[in-house]
Amino acid sequence: MQHKAKKFSTRAKAVTSAGIVAAVGAGVAGAVSASAEAPAAAPAAPVAVKSKATTTTTHLTADAAVEAAGAALKAAEKEGQRITVAVVDRNGNTLATLRGDGAGPQSYESAIRKAYTAVSWNAPTSELAKRLQNAPNLKDIPNTLFLAGGAPVAHGNAPIAGIGVAGAPSGDLDEKFARAAVAALGDGR
Repeated sequence: MQHKAKKFSTRAKAVTSAGIVAAVGAGVAGAVSASAEAPAAAPAAPVAVKSKATTTTTHLTADAAVEAAGAALKAAEKEGQRITVAVVDRNGNTLATLRGDGAGPQSYESAIRKAYTAVSWNAPTSELAKRLQNAPNLKDIPNTLFLAGGAPVAHGNAPIAGIGVAGAPSGDLDEKFARAAVAALGDGR
């Protein structure tokens, strides 16, 4: 049995071609529109929060931090000691550091960590070191150093900064110089 091939008329070919082009065009348009980003949402209007949802805190100024660090460095120099002093804010961010001439390389990090420890607990680090006897895991808290040489700075009994000193031959001397820095803040200089 022999099959005869049907011949399409020119008109049928044109209609078929137009249909194919339309189908492909619709597929491309659909793909493009599916990948298009959704219109950006309008920015949210600012919301006023209740006053009970906020707090105001007191912070040590940068000038006061530099002044305190200078006072500690001067006190140490008078006694022939080579120290580094660091002042951190209530959140543990460094406000000022001064590395005295000849201070050891380890003193920089130690001073920062002592200052952070003092402000975190609002207590001198010499007192905090004694607490390790009853709570030895305290030393595992990151960025803390439970050695004498850190002193808190408070305003209305709330800690607002910490001063750490490192590099003297004893923690007692380090803390003496840190206390000199705190005292300089109290003198109103």
